Amino acid sequence: MDKIYKSIIEALIFSSDDVVPSKEIIKAVKGIDGEDIQITEEDIEKSVESLNANYEEESRAFEIKHIAEGYIFATKEEYANYIGYLTSEKSKRRLSQAALETLSIIAYKQPITKPELESIRGVNSDYMINTLLDKKLINISGRSDTVGRPLLYKTTSEFLKYFALNNLKDLPKPREIEEIMQDEDFLEQKRKIMMNAIEEEVENETQEEEPNDDTAE
Repeated sequence: MDKIYKSIIEALIFSSDDVVPSKEIIKAVKGIDGEDIQITEEDIEKSVESLNANYEEESRAFEIKHIAEGYIFATKEEYANYIGYLTSEKSKRRLSQAALETLSIIAYKQPITKPELESIRGVNSDYMINTLLDKKLINISGRSDTVGRPLLYKTTSEFLKYFALNNLKDLPKPREIEEIMQDEDFLEQKRKIMMNAIEEEVENETQEEEPNDDTAE
């Protein structure tokens, strides 16, 4: 692969806010330089490997990741704790524990109906399903053949991007999840998130209890 095309591939991935599939890269190259240009998905994969090797040699903090059947720039995993620290207070962007639980069940049991989901969780899941639908982490994939033909839910490509997965085969095995749950860094981040949530709750309660200065005595 010509060096100039490696740079073009790098530029296309870098300039995108979303995952860029190989087909879109090929389409862009041929759209500008002509349909007779010889460039394949394998060429793109090799170029990305070469670019990542360069970044590694230069000790860059980022790399190109292959997720959701495409490519995107991302910071390396060893910097996750630092980035997580800065973003830990952005609670609106985080999924709640209930949402994560619901999403995990859908991810591992998909396609799954709402009754099946609720039988596992033991609680009504209307709100959690709507939340995940709004965030485009799940979608409706059809209807079940069971009585009442309830809707079926499955995860989306947005789910893969959210958790930096290339496909569903990359989901951690149950044993790996147990190891993650016991990891000291994970427990520390969980503690910080819980403390932030408690502080926010106390602050909100304090504001509600403060007397109104305009109240007549």
